[in-house]
Amino acid sequence: MILKVAGVEFTYNESPVLRNVGFELKKGQIMAILGVNGAGKTTLLKCLNRILRLKAGSVFLGGENVMDMSRNHIARHFAYVPQKYEDEYLTVFDTVLLGRKPYIKWEATSNDLRIVEAILYRMNIEHLALRPTHKLSGGEMQKVIIARALAQEPEVLLLDEPTSNLDLKNQLQVMQLVTHAVREHHMAAIVSVHDINLAFRFADHFLMLRDGRVHLLAPKGEVTAEDIEKVYGVKVILGKVDHHKIVIPVE
Repeated sequence: MILKVAGVEFTYNESPVLRNVGFELKKGQIMAILGVNGAGKTTLLKCLNRILRLKAGSVFLGGENVMDMSRNHIARHFAYVPQKYEDEYLTVFDTVLLGRKPYIKWEATSNDLRIVEAILYRMNIEHLALRPTHKLSGGEMQKVIIARALAQEPEVLLLDEPTSNLDLKNQLQVMQLVTHAVREHHMAAIVSVHDINLAFRFADHFLMLRDGRVHLLAPKGEVTAEDIEKVYGVKVILGKVDHHKIVIPVE
Protein backbone atom coordinates (compact mmCIF):
# COMPACT_ATOMS: atom_id res chain seq x y z
CA MET A 1 0.00 0.00 0.00
CA ILE A 2 1.57 3.29 -1.09
CA LEU A 3 -0.98 5.69 0.41
CA LYS A 4 -3.21 5.32 3.45
CA VAL A 5 -5.61 8.10 4.41
CA ALA A 6 -7.73 7.88 7.56
CA GLY A 7 -10.22 10.15 9.31
CA VAL A 8 -9.27 13.28 7.35
CA GLU A 9 -11.17 16.40 8.36
CA PHE A 10 -10.73 20.00 7.25
CA THR A 11 -12.56 23.26 7.89
CA TYR A 12 -12.59 26.69 6.27
CA ASN A 13 -13.39 29.42 8.79
CA GLU A 14 -14.97 26.87 11.13
CA SER A 15 -17.16 25.50 8.32
CA PRO A 16 -16.57 21.74 7.79
CA VAL A 17 -15.41 20.88 4.27
CA LEU A 18 -14.15 17.32 4.73
CA ARG A 19 -15.56 14.90 7.27
CA ASN A 20 -13.91 11.59 8.15
CA VAL A 21 -12.49 10.89 4.68
CA GLY A 22 -10.37 7.79 4.28
CA PHE A 23 -9.08 5.42 1.62
CA GLU A 24 -6.08 3.33 0.60
CA LEU A 25 -4.27 3.26 -2.73
CA LYS A 26 -1.73 0.88 -4.22
CA LYS A 27 1.03 1.52 -6.72
CA GLY A 28 -0.19 1.18 -10.29
CA GLN A 29 -3.71 2.38 -9.43
CA ILE A 30 -5.64 5.47 -10.50
CA MET A 31 -8.38 6.81 -8.26
CA ALA A 32 -10.96 9.32 -9.51
CA ILE A 33 -12.44 11.80 -7.03
CA LEU A 34 -15.94 12.83 -8.10
CA GLY A 35 -18.62 15.10 -6.73
CA VAL A 36 -20.47 18.33 -7.38
CA ASN A 37 -18.78 21.72 -7.17
CA GLY A 38 -17.90 22.44 -3.56
CA ALA A 39 -17.91 18.78 -2.52
CA GLY A 40 -14.28 19.05 -1.30
CA LYS A 41 -12.36 17.46 -4.17
CA THR A 42 -9.65 20.14 -4.49
CA THR A 43 -9.42 20.53 -0.73
CA LEU A 44 -8.80 16.81 -0.31
CA LEU A 45 -5.98 16.84 -2.86
CA LYS A 46 -4.33 19.78 -1.09
CA CYS A 47 -4.62 18.02 2.27
CA LEU A 48 -2.82 14.93 0.98
CA ASN A 49 0.45 16.77 0.23
CA ARG A 50 0.10 19.24 3.12
CA ILE A 51 -0.64 22.35 1.10
CA LEU A 52 -3.49 22.54 3.60
CA ARG A 53 -3.17 21.45 7.21
CA LEU A 54 -5.60 18.81 8.43
CA LYS A 55 -7.92 19.54 11.32
CA ALA A 56 -7.88 15.82 12.11
CA GLY A 57 -6.85 12.51 10.58
CA SER A 58 -3.69 11.12 9.04
CA VAL A 59 -1.99 10.61 5.69
CA PHE A 60 0.69 7.93 5.43
CA LEU A 61 2.92 7.41 2.42
CA GLY A 62 4.56 3.99 2.51
CA GLY A 63 4.24 3.94 6.28
CA GLU A 64 5.66 7.45 6.78
CA ASN A 65 3.45 10.20 8.19
CA VAL A 66 3.23 13.00 5.63
CA MET A 67 2.64 15.49 8.45
CA ASP A 68 6.18 14.80 9.67
CA MET A 69 7.89 15.19 6.26
CA SER A 70 9.91 18.21 5.14
CA ARG A 71 8.58 20.20 2.18
CA ASN A 72 11.41 18.94 -0.02
CA HIS A 73 10.72 15.35 0.98
CA ILE A 74 7.04 15.79 0.12
CA ALA A 75 8.00 17.25 -3.26
CA ARG A 76 10.05 14.15 -4.04
CA HIS A 77 7.07 11.89 -3.41
CA PHE A 78 4.00 13.95 -4.40
CA ALA A 79 3.49 15.95 -7.60
CA TYR A 80 0.49 18.27 -7.68
CA VAL A 81 -1.16 19.68 -10.81
CA PRO A 82 -3.57 22.48 -9.83
CA GLN A 83 -6.63 23.69 -11.71
CA LYS A 84 -5.10 27.13 -12.10
CA TYR A 85 -1.50 28.24 -12.28
CA GLU A 86 0.32 31.53 -12.32
CA ASP A 87 1.68 32.92 -15.57
CA GLU A 88 5.39 32.17 -15.85
CA TYR A 89 7.86 33.98 -18.08
CA LEU A 90 10.05 30.95 -18.67
CA THR A 91 10.53 28.67 -21.62
CA VAL A 92 8.66 25.38 -21.70
CA PHE A 93 11.92 23.49 -21.15
CA ASP A 94 12.82 25.54 -18.06
CA THR A 95 9.29 25.21 -16.67
CA VAL A 96 9.42 21.42 -16.91
CA LEU A 97 12.96 21.47 -15.48
CA LEU A 98 11.47 23.07 -12.33
CA GLY A 99 10.01 19.64 -11.64
CA ARG A 100 13.56 18.47 -10.93
CA LYS A 101 14.04 21.15 -8.24
CA PRO A 102 13.67 18.74 -5.27
CA TYR A 103 16.71 16.83 -6.59
CA ILE A 104 18.93 19.72 -7.70
CA LYS A 105 21.56 20.91 -5.23
CA TRP A 106 23.60 23.46 -7.20
CA GLU A 107 22.68 23.11 -10.84
CA ALA A 108 20.84 20.71 -13.12
CA THR A 109 22.79 17.61 -14.07
CA SER A 110 22.91 15.93 -17.46
CA ASN A 111 20.52 13.33 -16.03
CA ASP A 112 18.02 16.06 -15.10
CA LEU A 113 18.19 17.42 -18.65
CA ARG A 114 17.70 13.96 -20.14
CA ILE A 115 14.63 13.37 -17.98
CA VAL A 116 13.09 16.66 -19.14
CA GLU A 117 13.83 15.93 -22.80
CA ALA A 118 12.25 12.48 -22.53
CA ILE A 119 9.09 13.84 -20.89
CA LEU A 120 8.70 16.60 -23.48
CA TYR A 121 8.84 13.93 -26.15
CA ARG A 122 6.38 11.65 -24.35
CA MET A 123 3.94 14.54 -23.93
CA ASN A 124 4.35 15.47 -27.60
CA ILE A 125 5.42 19.02 -26.75
CA GLU A 126 9.11 18.84 -27.67
CA HIS A 127 8.47 21.37 -30.47
CA LEU A 128 7.47 23.90 -27.78
CA ALA A 129 10.66 23.52 -25.73
CA LEU A 130 12.01 27.02 -26.37
CA ARG A 131 8.67 28.85 -26.51
CA PRO A 132 7.84 31.19 -23.58
CA THR A 133 5.03 29.71 -21.54
CA HIS A 134 3.05 32.97 -21.47
CA LYS A 135 2.58 32.59 -25.24
CA LEU A 136 1.04 29.12 -25.02
CA SER A 137 -2.61 28.26 -25.40
CA GLY A 138 -4.48 27.06 -22.32
CA GLY A 139 -4.34 23.47 -23.55
CA GLU A 140 -0.62 23.62 -24.29
CA MET A 141 0.10 25.09 -20.87
CA GLN A 142 -1.91 22.35 -19.19
CA LYS A 143 0.27 19.71 -20.84
CA VAL A 144 3.42 21.59 -19.75
CA ILE A 145 2.27 21.64 -16.11
CA ILE A 146 1.56 17.91 -16.23
CA ALA A 147 4.99 17.37 -17.80
CA ARG A 148 6.55 19.32 -14.92
CA ALA A 149 4.77 17.04 -12.43
CA LEU A 150 6.05 13.92 -14.22
CA ALA A 151 9.59 15.35 -14.13
CA GLN A 152 9.44 15.13 -10.33
CA GLU A 153 9.29 11.33 -10.71
CA PRO A 154 6.84 11.15 -7.79
CA GLU A 155 5.29 8.15 -6.15
CA VAL A 156 1.87 9.82 -6.13
CA LEU A 157 0.40 12.16 -8.76
CA LEU A 158 -2.32 14.54 -7.57
CA LEU A 159 -4.22 15.93 -10.56
CA ASP A 160 -6.95 18.54 -10.13
CA GLU A 161 -9.08 18.66 -13.28
CA PRO A 162 -6.06 17.91 -15.52
CA THR A 163 -8.10 17.87 -18.75
CA SER A 164 -10.26 20.95 -18.13
CA ASN A 165 -8.54 23.10 -20.79
CA LEU A 166 -8.05 20.36 -23.36
CA ASP A 167 -9.99 19.34 -26.44
CA LEU A 168 -11.23 15.76 -26.79
CA LYS A 169 -8.12 14.46 -28.55
CA ASN A 170 -5.76 15.98 -25.98
CA GLN A 171 -7.95 14.83 -23.07
CA LEU A 172 -7.52 11.25 -24.22
CA GLN A 173 -3.82 11.71 -24.97
CA VAL A 174 -3.06 13.23 -21.57
CA MET A 175 -4.99 10.58 -19.66
CA GLN A 176 -3.32 7.84 -21.69
CA LEU A 177 0.08 9.34 -20.80
CA VAL A 178 -0.84 9.56 -17.12
CA THR A 179 -2.06 5.95 -17.19
CA HIS A 180 1.15 4.81 -18.89
CA ALA A 181 3.29 6.65 -16.32
CA VAL A 182 1.35 5.11 -13.43
CA ARG A 183 1.57 1.58 -14.78
CA GLU A 184 5.14 1.65 -16.13
CA HIS A 185 6.78 3.60 -13.29
CA HIS A 186 4.79 2.01 -10.45
CA MET A 187 3.23 5.25 -9.32
CA ALA A 188 -0.28 5.98 -8.07
CA ALA A 189 -2.53 8.80 -9.23
CA ILE A 190 -5.51 10.59 -7.71
CA VAL A 191 -7.49 12.59 -10.24
CA SER A 192 -10.26 15.06 -9.50
CA VAL A 193 -12.62 15.06 -12.50
CA HIS A 194 -16.06 16.29 -13.51
CA ASP A 195 -16.29 14.07 -16.58
CA ILE A 196 -17.64 10.78 -15.24
CA ASN A 197 -17.21 9.06 -18.60
CA LEU A 198 -13.51 9.98 -18.61
CA ALA A 199 -13.24 8.56 -15.08
CA PHE A 200 -14.88 5.30 -16.17
CA ARG A 201 -12.44 5.03 -19.05
CA PHE A 202 -9.21 5.53 -17.10
CA ALA A 203 -9.70 5.18 -13.33
CA ASP A 204 -9.55 1.93 -11.36
CA HIS A 205 -11.38 3.18 -8.29
CA PHE A 206 -13.96 5.85 -7.54
CA LEU A 207 -14.09 8.07 -4.47
CA MET A 208 -17.40 9.92 -4.59
CA LEU A 209 -17.82 12.82 -2.18
CA ARG A 210 -21.14 14.20 -1.01
CA ASP A 211 -21.26 17.12 1.43
CA GLY A 212 -17.63 16.51 2.34
CA ARG A 213 -18.17 12.86 3.24
CA VAL A 214 -17.35 9.68 1.36
CA HIS A 215 -20.56 8.57 -0.31
CA LEU A 216 -18.88 5.71 -2.17
CA LEU A 217 -15.42 4.18 -2.25
CA ALA A 218 -15.31 1.27 -4.67
CA PRO A 219 -13.80 -0.20 -7.83
CA LYS A 220 -15.39 1.46 -10.86
CA GLY A 221 -17.19 -1.75 -11.74
CA GLU A 222 -19.28 -1.43 -8.56
CA VAL A 223 -20.49 2.12 -9.22
CA THR A 224 -24.22 2.19 -9.93
CA ALA A 225 -26.61 4.64 -11.58
CA GLU A 226 -28.19 5.12 -8.16
CA ASP A 227 -24.85 6.21 -6.67
CA ILE A 228 -24.39 8.79 -9.40
CA GLU A 229 -27.94 10.10 -8.96
CA LYS A 230 -27.46 10.48 -5.19
CA VAL A 231 -24.19 12.38 -5.61
CA TYR A 232 -25.13 14.61 -8.56
CA GLY A 233 -28.92 14.83 -8.21
CA VAL A 234 -29.39 13.72 -11.82
CA LYS A 235 -31.10 10.54 -12.96
CA VAL A 236 -28.82 8.54 -15.28
CA ILE A 237 -28.56 5.21 -16.99
CA LEU A 238 -25.36 3.24 -17.45
CA GLY A 239 -24.48 1.67 -20.77
CA LYS A 240 -21.47 0.28 -22.59
CA VAL A 241 -19.75 1.28 -25.81
CA ASP A 242 -16.76 -0.71 -27.03
CA HIS A 243 -16.35 -2.30 -23.57
CA HIS A 244 -16.30 1.13 -21.89
CA LYS A 245 -19.02 2.00 -19.36
CA ILE A 246 -20.75 5.30 -20.15
CA VAL A 247 -23.14 7.54 -18.24
CA ILE A 248 -26.20 8.97 -19.98
CA PRO A 249 -28.37 11.57 -18.19
CA VAL A 250 -32.06 10.97 -18.71
CA GLU A 251 -33.43 14.21 -17.30
